[in-house]
Amino acid sequence: MTIAIYHKWLKKGNISSAAAKKVKKNYFTGPVTLHDISGITKPNEHDLYHVIFKKSARTKIHYHTGAQMLIVTKGHGSLVYYKKIGNGVSKFKILKTKTISLNRGDVVYIQPKVLHTHGSVRKNTVFSHLALNFYQRKNVSSKTVWYESDLRSNVMSKIT
Repeated sequence: MTIAIYHKWLKKGNISSAAAKKVKKNYFTGPVTLHDISGITKPNEHDLYHVIFKKSARTKIHYHTGAQMLIVTKGHGSLVYYKKIGNGVSKFKILKTKTISLNRGDVVYIQPKVLHTHGSVRKNTVFSHLALNFYQRKNVSSKTVWYESDLRSNVMSKIT
């Protein structure tokens, strides 16, 4: 009897059959494919995506209201942390504080509300990772706040 109850709650799928989700091109600097793995199992604690970056594509500067974990599945990439300098919601200065090289098998944990960017570092290879976005509370998904910037020192606007 216990086994039947367990199987009733078991949800199984395959990463290669996860639906491709339409990405907003203004959130990235190049071609990106995003597969919604959490659509398979529909958890209420996190969202899980398989993100594939091509031709040196990167995310634009952003932060998440909940924590994020990246698990590198292919290629070479980087994670760059930024610090906000000054006040303002959209136009402010940023300072690059740390660059972390990412390679297949690497796992990184990003605290909530930390400005960052991540993606490929090589033009002719694919970089991919699993992105686990933790909910702030059960059934309350994390939000991502995106910014348009020069990726060096200036943030020009908040992307909506």
